[in-house]
Amino acid sequence: MKLQGKVALVTGAGSGIGLAIATRFGAEGASVCVNYYGHADDAQALARKLSESGRAIAVEADVSRRDQVEDMVARTVRELGGLDLLVNNAGIEQYKPFLELDDDTWDRTVAVDLRGVFLCTQVAARTMRDQGKGGSIINISSIHEDYTFPGFAPYCASKGAVRMLMRTTALELAAHGIRVNNVAPGAVATPINEATLRDPRKMDLLRGIIPLGRMGTPEEVAAVVLFLASDEASYVTGATYYVDGGMTRYARSV
Repeated sequence: MKLQGKVALVTGAGSGIGLAIATRFGAEGASVCVNYYGHADDAQALARKLSESGRAIAVEADVSRRDQVEDMVARTVRELGGLDLLVNNAGIEQYKPFLELDDDTWDRTVAVDLRGVFLCTQVAARTMRDQGKGGSIINISSIHEDYTFPGFAPYCASKGAVRMLMRTTALELAAHGIRVNNVAPGAVATPINEATLRDPRKMDLLRGIIPLGRMGTPEEVAAVVLFLASDEASYVTGATYYVDGGMTRYARSV
């Protein structure tokens, strides 16, 4: 019960990595706000399940909208008693070669993947500051905060920006006892990767460039997030933790 007595907000928690994080947080004793924008049924079912042994609410909100983020944080504080932990997990990606990239795809990706992190971090950090108890903010970025991904320029640009946003906010918020870190998953078996999971050729290519030889699971990512959220990471801030089976370190001798 590493999070006993803590209140957590997990964005994009209706599926994949976010759902695994919210589930693990609840199992470790946290009260959880399960944010969703899609996957409403799954998010609400998770909140009901977590409520069987603790406290949880499901809140629909578009993280790129300040008014909706402020309402979500206020509801979390009002119904769950405060806010100690924020996980910025909500994100989108769409394949578009750079020369074919349209404004709408760029704008929407950056709005969710970067602006959403900014808004949620700022609103949550103000609440944590005013509570005077510190807190922990974890961004689910990606190995593509550092590792190129042709065809996904707005996604990579957003994740690279989240890396520098994390580093900067870690310094500014340290005075308030608020720690900020990134968790950067590599290839993980989630709904966002369904097309890859169904393609034997792509799976063979992936296994060939992942030193551990397999995709990761959402639960493996959630385990690292739990560490950063817990008091065991009380001296950790401003860092990115890669959860990628060694993919960013892949190299072959010639």
